[in-house]
Amino acid sequence: MKAQLDLMQAALDHINQGFTVFDSDLKLVAWNRGLSDMLDMPPEIIRRGSHLEAFIRVNAERGEYGPGDIEGKIARRIERAKLFEPHYFERVRPNGQIIAVSGTPLPQGGFVTIYSDVTEDRRRQEKLERTVEERTRALRQSEDWLRLVTDNIPALIAYLSPGPVFRFANRRYADWFGQSVASIAGRPAPEVVGEELFKELHPHIERAFEGKAVSYEYQRKRADGSTAFMRSTLIPDMTVDGRTLGIFVLSLDATDQKQAEATLVQSQRMDAVGKLTGGLAHDFNNLLAILMGNLLTVSRMEDPIDKSALDRKLSPMLEATKRGTDLIQRLLAFSRGKAIDPQTVSLAQIIASAGKLLDGSLPSTITLETETSDFGIGARIDPTQMETALINLAFNARDAMPDGGSLRISLSRTELDKQDAEELGLSAGSYAQVTVEDTGSGMDDETKLRIFEPFFTTKNFGTGSGLGLSMVYGFIHQSGGAIKVDSEPGKGTRLALFLPFQPLDEAGLDGFETACQGDLKRGDGELLLLVEDDPDVANTVTDQLQNLGYTVLRAESAEDACNLAFELPELRGVLSDIIMPGQMNGLALAREIRRKRQDLGIALMSGYADWSALAGQDDYSEFPVLAKPFADDQLADTLQKILSPST
Repeated sequence: MKAQLDLMQAALDHINQGFTVFDSDLKLVAWNRGLSDMLDMPPEIIRRGSHLEAFIRVNAERGEYGPGDIEGKIARRIERAKLFEPHYFERVRPNGQIIAVSGTPLPQGGFVTIYSDVTEDRRRQEKLERTVEERTRALRQSEDWLRLVTDNIPALIAYLSPGPVFRFANRRYADWFGQSVASIAGRPAPEVVGEELFKELHPHIERAFEGKAVSYEYQRKRADGSTAFMRSTLIPDMTVDGRTLGIFVLSLDATDQKQAEATLVQSQRMDAVGKLTGGLAHDFNNLLAILMGNLLTVSRMEDPIDKSALDRKLSPMLEATKRGTDLIQRLLAFSRGKAIDPQTVSLAQIIASAGKLLDGSLPSTITLETETSDFGIGARIDPTQMETALINLAFNARDAMPDGGSLRISLSRTELDKQDAEELGLSAGSYAQVTVEDTGSGMDDETKLRIFEPFFTTKNFGTGSGLGLSMVYGFIHQSGGAIKVDSEPGKGTRLALFLPFQPLDEAGLDGFETACQGDLKRGDGELLLLVEDDPDVANTVTDQLQNLGYTVLRAESAEDACNLAFELPELRGVLSDIIMPGQMNGLALAREIRRKRQDLGIALMSGYADWSALAGQDDYSEFPVLAKPFADDQLADTLQKILSPST
């Protein structure tokens, strides 16, 4: 037992705090060496059985409790000790040492007391408090300077803490939201900026609190009703370990800049319109070259003219006019913001059709060769755009071979592995490859890097728009493909067009040429009313209708058409232009006739880009509309649709 007590005493002596245990009679039963070291107690009283009063008397007599009645001080402390209540207090000794005394009662009476020297801790705390006070004073002075500076900066400045809650705003920021500087601090952001605007700004604020710098623009009505445009930047206030404490807000009034940008954009738009005109001329000049080349060939033919030879020249001319019509429709669709639906078509047939268009249009010094042996290679594209792309590439090749040469268009199926596909920006897989090769002048590296830029051209001013290749590039990429260019000065150019491969069955092989090769749906003498105020157009459409087997009655105005439609029971259908002079346009005419003659088939036609706006109507789905000019097969199909319900 003694050995255990000695061991416990040795352990207590190593504690750097004073330690005592008094029993229920307030007599000392245990202590450690730290007690005498810390409190400087006489050795004769530090023994088992010493009463608490002896310790208190030593402290009182040497002034530990301050001046005054010593016996009274001793008595009061003994009475409090007899209560055996938990207690804690700090006492400053005459030498300046600060002792923290913590007493805990024991279950059977008595208490354990811990004496801690907290002198250094309290001095550090006092020093820290003085430092905080000094820094607070300096910070307040800095804030005054900051306020002075930020209030005079022509910008809106604020600070948001998590919540988000405003902690700071300069005068301009407060004024912008109809607040005062004092009223903003401590208020949630939705209250300051308004719920509606906060919904717009909230996603940006969330991203900033995630630690990302954010820039955005928003607009807001001023008090005078005018619209102001603001450009804001949010900068996270982050700690070293990556926590976001808040965000700094910087907003600038961008109204004047926006107005200047709008003026510049309008100017650029007008400039782009002029350049776009050159692009349209580029495509139409290619089509006109086909027409002109074949017309010149026809004009040189000796009498009597060989009909088969004449047909060979007229066919591409008709195809070129059809492509011109298709081009116009694509431009109109673009102007209305409508996309053209792609089709799964045979690339071999498209290349063959383009070859027919180019035959007779290229100089005799240039040899054109097409290789399309695999008719099962398909792609999901707009066939007209693909033909236009091949024509553009062919005429670019022609310009690169002023002294003649050879042009070859070929088709193959290829498998792109991961590396080759990544170089082209594609996914690995099966692709249709259309290759256009020439033996022309070729290109240097700098030119190759820029050939697909809009309006870039190496041709003399006025001879090229620089839009041909950019249109090809845009079309191929919109179709999910890519273009690879191989060229060297003096060694010609090879362009490989990659399109996602689509297999074709026998039913799909003739998808592109069905309309051209199939039999026209003809009429059987049915009487049709043609309403067209332009005599030349009326003559052309009349010839088309009569060639399709219909009988034609003409009217030049909506009023005449109404009278004829109501008075002729044998009339079977009406084909009317939409935009006409007078009080009634073609759409209103069609609806008036339909109201009284349910038995008549009615179709409309127009050559305007946005005829619905000109007609004052938005919904025209009840009648089919033919876009001028239209081919015989389009006209025949439309007439069959409107007449078949009454047959």
